[in-house]
Amino acid sequence: MENKEHCNLDELVERKIMIAVDGSANSKRAVQFVGDFFGCYPNITVILINIILEPAPGYFENDAKHQQWIAEQQAESTRQLDEYQRLLVDSGFAEDKVQIRIKCKQAPAIAVCILEEQAELKCCTVVIGRRGLSKKEEFIFGSTSNRILHEANNCAVMVIE
Repeated sequence: MENKEHCNLDELVERKIMIAVDGSANSKRAVQFVGDFFGCYPNITVILINIILEPAPGYFENDAKHQQWIAEQQAESTRQLDEYQRLLVDSGFAEDKVQIRIKCKQAPAIAVCILEEQAELKCCTVVIGRRGLSKKEEFIFGSTSNRILHEANNCAVMVIE
């Protein structure tokens, strides 16, 4: 116990926290939580990630419409992530400690993509906002936060509501 009281935060190991975000109010609350809770620690890097799930092949009339859709989604994601980055910097994170990633891919579920990114980046914590589905919607569509809670390995998971 004595060692903890004399712990110098500057000497702690570098840690990565991933915040998986979308445009929801709960995503913004997740970003604010991380800023409020961890913004004073210089050894933490935050990775803001937004996953854009592409529709199945054949969804768009042609490649031009497909590319236009991707460009629009990426532009909106960039705008949102820039806002979230500013919130984290205003909470005390250095600008070089807040990274932005936008992934546009086809996958069975967003949760799968988030967990793949967590493993690749070796993040010690994943923070997500709870989407707030009703029990009926969760049964039909599944819950991203629930799936991440149950399938995450080698990391902590925080679900913010």
